[in-house]
Amino acid sequence: MALALARNFCGSNMLSRAHLAKTIGSTQWAVRTVTIRPTAAPVESKKPFNHDERNDKLGRPMSPYLGIYKWQVTSMLSISHRFTGIMLTGWGMIMGYGSLILPHDISYYLTAFENLHWSAPAVFALKYSLMAFPFAYHSLNGLRHLSWDAGKNLAMSQVYSTGWFTLSTALVVGAILTYAL
Repeated sequence: MALALARNFCGSNMLSRAHLAKTIGSTQWAVRTVTIRPTAAPVESKKPFNHDERNDKLGRPMSPYLGIYKWQVTSMLSISHRFTGIMLTGWGMIMGYGSLILPHDISYYLTAFENLHWSAPAVFALKYSLMAFPFAYHSLNGLRHLSWDAGKNLAMSQVYSTGWFTLSTALVVGAILTYAL
């Protein structure tokens, strides 16, 4: 359709323009002569710098540049909350898909793990770092976030104090869970 309109408007046949005017319904038409002239090819100029090259030439750091930021308790707790959530999701997927795919039940694999004869501190550290602490920390920090959703503990001093409290409580609760299991 666009090609037909372009041919009718740019063509030299006035009869086709009149026919087009009748079909579109417009009664006013302007006639204009268009001449296309060839131009010289653009001259290849120096290629401009891209963003990274320009910043490197000016001595600016690459963005985002984490080396200029001071580590804060709030940012570390936020990153840890996300990391423990990803870790717990991974464990849930491994346990769920493992129960569907693997040929034996959990008691077979627990017996195989016991037959490795790891020392008690190694087993404690494994259970604490991979299961108990991430669960305790993510749960307690989730409760902290729920208190924020309720509009409580939003002052900066309270944010820091609840952060330290959450971290220390998660360390203790993780140890209790590891010892109890």
